[in-house]
Amino acid sequence: MSVASEMAQRLAREAEAVCRHYLPHGRREGRYWRVGDVHGTPGESLYVRLHGTAAGRWADPAAGEHGDLLDLIGLNRGLGRLAEVLDEARAFLSLPRAPPVWYREPAAPVGSLEAACRLFARSRPLAGTLAEAYLRNRGIPDVRKDGSLRFQPRCWYRDADDRLARGPALIAAVTALDGRFTGVQRTWLDPSGRGKAAMPSPRRALGHLLGNGVRFGVARDVLAAGEGVETVLALRTALPALPMVAALSAGHLAALRLPPTLRRLYVARDNDAAGRRAAERLGSRAEALGIEALVLAPVLGDLNDDLLAHGVTALRAHLRAQLAPEDVARFWAGRDRSWGA
Repeated sequence: MSVASEMAQRLAREAEAVCRHYLPHGRREGRYWRVGDVHGTPGESLYVRLHGTAAGRWADPAAGEHGDLLDLIGLNRGLGRLAEVLDEARAFLSLPRAPPVWYREPAAPVGSLEAACRLFARSRPLAGTLAEAYLRNRGIPDVRKDGSLRFQPRCWYRDADDRLARGPALIAAVTALDGRFTGVQRTWLDPSGRGKAAMPSPRRALGHLLGNGVRFGVARDVLAAGEGVETVLALRTALPALPMVAALSAGHLAALRLPPTLRRLYVARDNDAAGRRAAERLGSRAEALGIEALVLAPVLGDLNDDLLAHGVTALRAHLRAQLAPEDVARFWAGRDRSWGA
């Protein structure tokens, strides 16, 4: 048994205590702990199993996230490396810290990673597909050259009655810093192309997401990071030369791994409590590594909402005011235009 598996089992035996410590604004409902998200926001979207063989397993259908208590602690504390998560778990369980050794990040379960690889390989380029139409309806017109995005017309999912079904989906490749493929995010689409499919969880992940993301461009000294693919693509529509990564949720944004060559990080946050908290945590981690962290704040809910409401020229002008002066000439293009003009 691996160190991580053993630690997850220890935590599972103390599942309720873990929840009360890391998710204190939640509450117990029968055999479950209910709370809003991995950050502990009040609500009911996330549930943790407290008893039985699945004790410690959790899921948040609204965010498309799931895992064991090690995953939960890592996301809750914004920790991107397994060694850091294990140290945090040991501290909670009052266990001695392990001697300083190198830990290898465990691979995603073979089945899920293999399934993610097969799904991406069997999906097609976006040109002329329902996924391209969906993104155009989100104000994102130029996606044909983004190799990290594909379309699958018949992507499997389980419906509300736990029956297998198929539907059209946007498939986004998730990769590690070194370019290794680690999983996919699937976004099921309405057949009209005007929005996401009418199902409880139209976004679902497959593979290993923690610390990784959907990448657009190659980051060296400057990088922009955001939550959703659409948010990051809206930013890319306005600033196409700026390298970007979509972490796929607020929890994963806080735990994103940063390139060792990075000197400046832009965090394209969402305009809600979870988004602000994720931006603060990622920014703090970046600054601890000597990386300047700047926030790209939207006016509405997120940058994609801003793009749809005001257009790309106004979005560029809004973003220009938030860029470091040396990055304006490097990444910004277009004339200033005030919001609503």
